[in-house]
Amino acid sequence: MNSYAVLGLGKFGFHVAKGLAQQGMSVIAVDNDEEKIRDINEYVQDAVVLDSTDIRALQEAGIGQCDVAVVSIGEDIEASILTLMALKELGVETVIAKAITLVHGQILSKLGAAKVIYPEMESAKKIVKKMVQNMHYETIDLSITMKIAKLTVPSFWIGISVLSPIFEAEFEVKPIAYKHQGIWYTSFENNDILESGDILVVLGNSSHIEALSKKV
Repeated sequence: MNSYAVLGLGKFGFHVAKGLAQQGMSVIAVDNDEEKIRDINEYVQDAVVLDSTDIRALQEAGIGQCDVAVVSIGEDIEASILTLMALKELGVETVIAKAITLVHGQILSKLGAAKVIYPEMESAKKIVKKMVQNMHYETIDLSITMKIAKLTVPSFWIGISVLSPIFEAEFEVKPIAYKHQGIWYTSFENNDILESGDILVVLGNSSHIEALSKKV
């Protein structure tokens, strides 16, 4: 099991730390704000008040032994950069860093961040996608690897049986329910044929659900 350090407990960092812990991961949460440490303490294995730019403090907290560190100090660019440098000096193998601008992200990449994420940009893209690109496709995360998708039956599935092998053979998803003329069905017969306007719910690996979203 990988161990994680999350440095910076704003809204993004808090939810990353909490989410990792809820998935059963070992998490050390770090911030220089005692109130934020109190808020996260009940969720993670360890929560420490310290200055994340202080390499000695990081070492004493055991951050150097973590497999992955997430630097979620976006607003204070200097602290973000210095924290990344301290983590790399400690030998943390994988560092994921939050950036608030493209230039900030480019600097973090050059300093050794394995991945740079832009939460606000990515959130906006998802919202826009839901608003204008894919009004009839919704997903629910069941776990890190599995998702459910609810979608209006696309044209390429109209006229086929819910039990058709095409779902698993070509799309690697499994139908688990469908709605026809206002009625939901969860058990199927071979003659249950999908029609225009039906709603279908499918289960699959996250990557396959995402691939399907680009085809409908």
